[in-house]
This record gives sequence, C-alpha cells and structure tokens, in this order.
Amino acid sequence: MVKFSKELEAQLIPEWKDAFVNYWQLKKHIKQIKLSRKNHPPQDQLNHAFGRSIFDPIHFLAEKFSHKLFNHDKKSDNIIEVKRKVMEEGDDEVYETELAQLFSEEDEVRAFFERLDEELNKVNHFYKSKESEFLERGEILNKQLQILLDLKQILGDRRRKTNAGILPRSWSSSARNSNVSDESGGGMSDNPTETTETDDVIAALERNGVSFINAATTTRSKTKKGKPKVAMRIDIPAETPTRTISAVTSILWEDLVKNPKKEGPGDFINKKKIQCAEKMIRGAFVELYRGLGLLKTYSSLNMLAFAKILKKFDKVSNQKASASYLQVVKRSHFSSSDKVVRLMDEVESIFTKHFANNDRKKAMKFLRPQQQKDSHMVTFFVGLFTGCFVSLFCVYAILAHLSGIFSASTEVAYMETVYPVFSVFALLCLHLFMYGCNLFMWKSTRINYNFIFEFSPNTALKYRDAFLICTTFMTAVVGAMVVHLLLRASGFSPSQVDAIPGILLLISICLLVCPFDIFYRPTRYCFLRIIRNIICSPFYKVLMVDFFMADQLTSQIPLLRHLESTACYFLAGSFKTHQYETCKNGRLYRELAYVISFLPYYWRAMQCARRWFDECDPNHLANMGKYVSAMVAAGARITYTKQSNHLWFGIVLVTSVVATVYQLYWDFVRDWGLLNPNSRNPWLRDDLILKNKSIYYISIALNVVLRIAWAETVMRFRINIVEWRMLDFFMASLEVIRRGHWNFYRLENEHLSNVGKFRAVKAVPLPFRETDSDC
Repeated sequence: MVKFSKELEAQLIPEWKDAFVNYWQLKKHIKQIKLSRKNHPPQDQLNHAFGRSIFDPIHFLAEKFSHKLFNHDKKSDNIIEVKRKVMEEGDDEVYETELAQLFSEEDEVRAFFERLDEELNKVNHFYKSKESEFLERGEILNKQLQILLDLKQILGDRRRKTNAGILPRSWSSSARNSNVSDESGGGMSDNPTETTETDDVIAALERNGVSFINAATTTRSKTKKGKPKVAMRIDIPAETPTRTISAVTSILWEDLVKNPKKEGPGDFINKKKIQCAEKMIRGAFVELYRGLGLLKTYSSLNMLAFAKILKKFDKVSNQKASASYLQVVKRSHFSSSDKVVRLMDEVESIFTKHFANNDRKKAMKFLRPQQQKDSHMVTFFVGLFTGCFVSLFCVYAILAHLSGIFSASTEVAYMETVYPVFSVFALLCLHLFMYGCNLFMWKSTRINYNFIFEFSPNTALKYRDAFLICTTFMTAVVGAMVVHLLLRASGFSPSQVDAIPGILLLISICLLVCPFDIFYRPTRYCFLRIIRNIICSPFYKVLMVDFFMADQLTSQIPLLRHLESTACYFLAGSFKTHQYETCKNGRLYRELAYVISFLPYYWRAMQCARRWFDECDPNHLANMGKYVSAMVAAGARITYTKQSNHLWFGIVLVTSVVATVYQLYWDFVRDWGLLNPNSRNPWLRDDLILKNKSIYYISIALNVVLRIAWAETVMRFRINIVEWRMLDFFMASLEVIRRGHWNFYRLENEHLSNVGKFRAVKAVPLPFRETDSDC
C-alpha cells in the first residue's frame, strides 16, 4: 500500500507546492508526540505496572459501558477548542486552537496544533485569493464574450446590408490596436427602426466596455449623416509576420508622422480578425477551466491531508480530537465554498454553447484533454531496437576492419562520402537521447515541462517515445552503414553504393513532412512549426519553446556544416564522379561556411530583439549581445583555419575568451539562477530541486570545461583525415552533451520561477480592451 505522503507528493500541483498543507512537517510533530509518550508513559500504564487483578476485565467493561452511555461526546469535544477570528483588515479568517485538557506531552501537542492552525490559515488564504482571481477572470471573460457576440451580430447585419447594396463597409483599424469606426455611407437608409436597432446594439457594446469617439454623457458624436461613430480597441497579438509588419508600420507612422491614423481607409474589421478574437477568448476559457480544476484538486487534496494527519494524531495520542477539528476544517472556506464548482459548470455550458455548437463531447475534448497512457509496446520496442543497434554496430566494426576501409588508399573516399551524412544522423540521435534523458529527469523531479513549453498533454512526447525515436533512427543508420560496406565489398559500382546515405537522408525528410497520422505526426508538425518560427525571426512572437529550440541549434552548428557538405556532394553530382574537391574549392561553399556558422546565433539574437520589442526588457538586449559575441568568435575561428597567422590567432583568442566569459555568466546567473552569494546554499540559489548540492557544483565545473572546448580549434594537431574526422565528431558530441546537461537546469530555474509566483495557468491575452484602460 502506497503511503499517503508519497501519494500527496505525486498528485499535488508542482507550482502550488508551497501553498499545500506541509504534511511532512506535521508528521515530524506527530513523531515528537510519540517519542514524548515513550519517555513519559500515561498514568494508567503506571498503575498497571504494580500488578494486575482478576477483577480488571469486569472493571474495564463497566468503565467502557458507562463511558459510552453517559460521556461519549463530551470527551472528544473537551479535548480541544478551535476558535475562529475575523481579521480587521479584511474578511480573512484565522483559526486558533486551545487545549481544553491536560496532556502528559502538553508542549508537543500544543506545538502540533499551532502548526496545524498555521497550515489551515495558509490554505484558506491561498484558496480565497485564487478563487477571487478566477471569479474576476470569469467576469472579464463573460464581458469579452458578450462584446464578441454583439460585434459578430453587427458584422452580420452589415454584411447582409452590404450584399443588398445598401451599405458600404467602412470600418477602419490597425493590426496592432484596431479602432472600429462606424461611419455611415451615402447609401444608408434613414429608417428610424434601423437607427433604433443600431443604437440598441451600440448601447449593449457600451455596457461591455466599448468606448465611442468624442462621446458625451448623454449624446454620442455623429457623422455627417447623423450616425454615431464607434471606436473600439481590439488588441490582436502580432504573432505572425503580417501582423508584426503591420504593427511596426503603425508605430513608425505614429512616431514619424505624428499623426496617428484614427479615421483612414486602413484595414477592415473582417471575419478573420473576429475569428482571431474568438480563438483568443476560447483559449482563455480553456485556461480558466483548467485553473478551476486545479483549484478543486487543491481543495480535495488538502482536505484529505487534514483528515489523514488528524487520524495519525488520534492514534498516537490515544485521543479523539479529529472529529471536532475536522468539523472546523469542513466549515472553513476552502472546503465549504462551492463557487469554484458553480463557475466550472457555467464555463462548461458557455463553452458548449458558443464554441462547440452545443456538442458537449466536443467541448470536453478542449476543456479536459485526456493524457495518453504509457504503452508497454513502446518500452518493448526501445529494448528491441537498442539490442539491434548494438548488434549491428558490432557487425559494422568487424566488417570495417576486415574490408580495410580506414587504410591509406580508401580512407579519403570513405570519409568524404559516408562520414558527413552518417554523422548528421549520429549527432541528431545523440541530441534526441539527451532530450529523452531530460524528459525523464524533468518527470522524476516533478518539473512541469508541458506547461512551460505549452505542449498539449494528449500529444506531448514522453521520454520513452524520445528513446524509441532515437533507437529506431540509430538502428536504421547503422543498418545502412552495414549494407553500404557489404555492397562495396561485393563489387558494386561506387556511384551506386555511395547513393545509399543520400537515399537515407531523403527518406528521413519525407518521413518528417509525411501528412499521414503515423510516427508521432503532432510532434513532427510541432517541430516544423517551431523551426519555421525560428527561421522567420523576428516576425513571429517568441515563445519559450521557440528560443529553447533555437538554443539547441546553436549547439548543432557541426551538424549544419555536415548538411551543407552533404547537399553539395549530392546536388553537384560528386557522388558519381568522386571529385571531392569540387565543393570545397568553390567560393560559394567557403562563404556559406560563415553563413551557416552565423545563422543559429543570428536567429537567437533576433528572438532577443523581438522579445525586447514586445516586453521592453533591457535584459533581452544584453542577452542579444551574448549571441553577437558568439557570432564574432565563430567567424574568427573559421577565418583562422584558412589564414593561420599570429594576427588571427590573437583575434581568435580574444573574441573566444570574451564570448566564453559572457556565455558562462549568462549560463550560471541568468539561465540557471546560480552563483548567488547571499543564498542559504553557498553560491547556488535558495531553492534547489536536487537534494544533493554537490551535483550543482560538479555541473558548474563541467559546464566550464565543455564551454572552453573551442580551444581545440586553435591547436594544430598533426593527425590524418580519419583521426581528424573522429576528433571533430567527438568535439561536436561533447557540445551536444553539454547542451543536454544545460537543458535540465534551464527548465529547473524556469519551473522554480513559476513556483515562486504560484503560476500554474497560462495568462491568455484578451482581444477587447476595457474603456478605462483605453488610452
């Protein structure tokens, strides 16, 4: 049977852990009471220590019968007395327990109930604050939904009149802040019934926070035709390139021309923008429902924790205090309030009606997404493909030795044809393996990576799935390498045999973009979408998963360089002619080496610029400087490989040292949150997820060593091409391992930031601004 403490640890909300009942601390108080009872046995045990009598059973039965008959309820009620006080500052309730009966271990019992009161007050206070927050959010969402419905009604009416040739569309807006301007055209009918209907709808919009241009308290501003001018601000986030460009254009227009467009032809409030607003409101309702569900879980788990700990107290103290205290707990706000349940029912009905076409089953798929169950078949195939990979690798090593491919006559040909492609797969699979290890560690330490990355829980990749993809690819790659060697040994044409790595690469790309729902399609498409966002930086809004993936790309520059040589090798037809110097001697190939080495850092720097544009936080500019310094250092190292003189050696040394110190500072202080001299954990941080502090110190030292691996590029080792290729692959693998090691502490710091702010629900921006916040 699983202990309740482990069950509570597994079910509690990680971001709200500090707000839960500290069950483990209360258990320590129970142990203190137990130890005190052993040192000071009760009086009835001391009386029996002098001997027993034959009349003891009769005396015991009589005493028990009289106790049940006359004094059953009095004992439990008189042990403790819980008083409820209301604070003068607000409506907060405070509970204090007084002992109404003397205990042999009175000090320990009093300390237990004092701590129990503190936990009850803490739970009540947190529940009230979150409940009021969600209730307020619910009211705001109801207003937003009503504005959306009214606006859709107006658009529907205008569209029908436009189609009938009565009214031209003239609602102007900007992409960043859409100002809806309702100006009547010359063809507007002067029918008073239509005017009254329009006024009713506009009045409804006003009640929900819509402002009017030059509106007075009693009358509204009129156009030349006598119709009111409506001005409503719609904030659609600039998440796509078109919206971003429009937003920047609007800001430049307002700043440079000093004449903001309030009434121009501009863009129109069309169906697409209303759909964007509807999507935002729908997402906000989903997050509200999720938060309410978490709060409901919070209430039930704390109630169960109070019941369990009081039961333990009764058992240890041989008293019956749980009944009276549990009644107080049940009457407390976090247990007795039904506002959360009622709001959940209301959200369900609203979502079903307005976002699911009255289909409750469809609505529940959005509100309560089901997590995938772990399959034993995945574990089986991981083991199967791991065994196949090890066996095939041993076969490859034996065949490579027997065929002599690393001899002086064949090593150049083999390294130029096979190594670039297979090293791409090897580095990619190593990165996947490290990501699988990250997923395993994040799950073991209760780091909510799905919430941080905003992954859907029903399609998110699990660590077993990552290991399955890794082992499958490595088995296929080593299998292709074995087939390649066997065909070479069988006397097949080199131009045909050397096409095998290209075919493997082509199959992998086709599988990545395959539209069929096989081989983790949601994960593949999510990966492609993230890569698109990175490549198009800074035009897409930057999310946590976007810059996290961009950081991974900065560690895979050797992989990108190998892709460059592979593409040149096959596209230029070198695999047929075996003229390996065709690509390397080309000017475009040499210049692309700079571009490919710069691109990951450039993308990451543009993401920092976009985040600074969105959040106006100068720290993002400082972070951008780190990637600019890395670009300069990378360019200097590439130039040094071509021009090996003392000048470029000094430039490489200076730029690389500056970039490394910059990166190490940002790793430890910003990304990991360590090196805090005032922390209670020396030179770490106050909160640590891993219990063993020495792991953090070892990780700091390991990160420093792996960060200075660039020193290998300035050392001139006199080795042959095979050894040079192997050294190159080894150094690239070390950087991938360092990145996987970095990933854990980066997400640990992000998770602890969410825990410190009790942030367990995503904050979804709303499209319609309230009147008082409109400027």
